[in-house]
Amino acid sequence: MRAALALARRGLGNTWPNPAVGCVLVKHGRVIGRGWTQPGGRPHAETEALRRAGQNARGATAYVTLEPCSHHGRTPPCCDALTAAGVARVVMAMRDPDPRVNGRGVTMLRDAAILVEEGLLEAEARALNAGFFRRIERGLPVVTLKLATTLDGRIATDSGESRWITGPEARREAHALRARHDAILVGSGTVLADDPDLTCRILGMERVPMLRVVADARLRTPHTARLVTTARVAATCIVTAPGHPPAAQAPFTAAGVELLTVGQGDDGLDLRALLGALARRGVTRVLAEGGAGLAAGLLRAGLVDRLAWFHAPGVMGGEGHPAVQGLHLAALAAMPRFRRVAVKPLGADLLTEYESSAELG
Repeated sequence: MRAALALARRGLGNTWPNPAVGCVLVKHGRVIGRGWTQPGGRPHAETEALRRAGQNARGATAYVTLEPCSHHGRTPPCCDALTAAGVARVVMAMRDPDPRVNGRGVTMLRDAAILVEEGLLEAEARALNAGFFRRIERGLPVVTLKLATTLDGRIATDSGESRWITGPEARREAHALRARHDAILVGSGTVLADDPDLTCRILGMERVPMLRVVADARLRTPHTARLVTTARVAATCIVTAPGHPPAAQAPFTAAGVELLTVGQGDDGLDLRALLGALARRGVTRVLAEGGAGLAAGLLRAGLVDRLAWFHAPGVMGGEGHPAVQGLHLAALAAMPRFRRVAVKPLGADLLTEYESSAELG
């Protein structure tokens, strides 16, 4: 099962709206087939493993990180594929919360006289696909807030200079982080200041179908921004407030940008509604890359599940731009808190990863 979980991780950021699943087929103590969910969510892990095993699959045990699907979609159910291949036993980490599957896959397999065992490394499987479960169960994606700062939490000098605070190793890791998420979210201020393209520039990962999202209540993203001019090559979505006249929207839609509207809260767009709209679109994992206003809004709303904080070994001072705008905390007890889960040196820099003290799931 640990091998199946490792295979499943290969699909993170590349399978949405489907979960990233891994499958290992074992017979007489030997691995005879391996599979993981392919880009776009099809083929599924089980059918990939069965394809590799061929006729050897008869009598084998399938270790699967999620309950095999039992419904017809773009492909037939994996339960049917496992049955037709003659698999004798299925060991799965956990049931699929999707109401089209939940428990039905287990029933179909047992009705076909296949031995089914559940619950092996369930906690690890749930953590791996936390975004998928969050979307199904709560209608929201999992959100990782990425910050790249000096030791004192600054992202730019007083004049706005910010390239590059961190070194090449850290920047490469940041691109790998993008590749493991379905969508990259920034505020319109970041677009105006940096004109980013928000793609993954690691060789071999360029075709990961991530969605680029701009939170832009006032629709002030320039028509010449790279996110707009490349929208037909890499999907771009601008989430804005309602009420913009058709003439203001037309240049974006003509360029291939998807426009979504959500209501507004006290400090701009309703970020919970924004994330809910992305979840309905199928997004399970969001990487928020700033700026400081967006970071503060997400933290104030309790919407940050994970932090990926890149620290460069330098100090900028109080006149530098902070990574997070004011949270308006009335008491220390109201401060968002996280627990450290990993530390990774990257050249001269350091990546520290945190999870929210509120349980993910």
